[in-house]
Amino acid sequence: RSISGRFDAFVSVGLLEHVGKRHYPEFGRLMRRCLDESGRGFLQTIGRNRPCPTNAWIHKRIFPGGYVPSLKEMTAVFETNSLSVLHLENLRLHYAKTLELWRRRFESSSPAISELFDEPFVRTWRLYLASAEAAFRTGWLQLFQVLFAPATNQRFPPSDSAHTQP
Repeated sequence: RSISGRFDAFVSVGLLEHVGKRHYPEFGRLMRRCLDESGRGFLQTIGRNRPCPTNAWIHKRIFPGGYVPSLKEMTAVFETNSLSVLHLENLRLHYAKTLELWRRRFESSSPAISELFDEPFVRTWRLYLASAEAAFRTGWLQLFQVLFAPATNQRFPPSDSAHTQP
């Protein structure tokens, strides 16, 4: 919120889902305000296939105030701020693998974790990591990566190699 200046790049990794839906307009204005006319931005966020309320347990125990957007809800952040989507990719199965590895490391470290935290904490994170992995594997959750730029930006390479000269 306190960023000032204009930059050639804006990067947000894993933030949008924590901003909360009511702050999306403010976040979009911030992205636009920070990018100079020839700049590009990158946003990675957990997403959904359709709008859906946050699970009450997740909201209370893991991500208070967070909201996982649908792609439509997420693109409204760009559209209302004259930001063009240049590329969109979904890496949900990659993220499922990441969660699997985190869960395995958590389990292998659980004796040490149990010395630092109580049993409800350990059970909470065990359940969260396993359920999040399952949600990404089944397609309930997505991992969107979006490359974007101000609509007036003409300084990015074409994605079609037919347009480039040898």
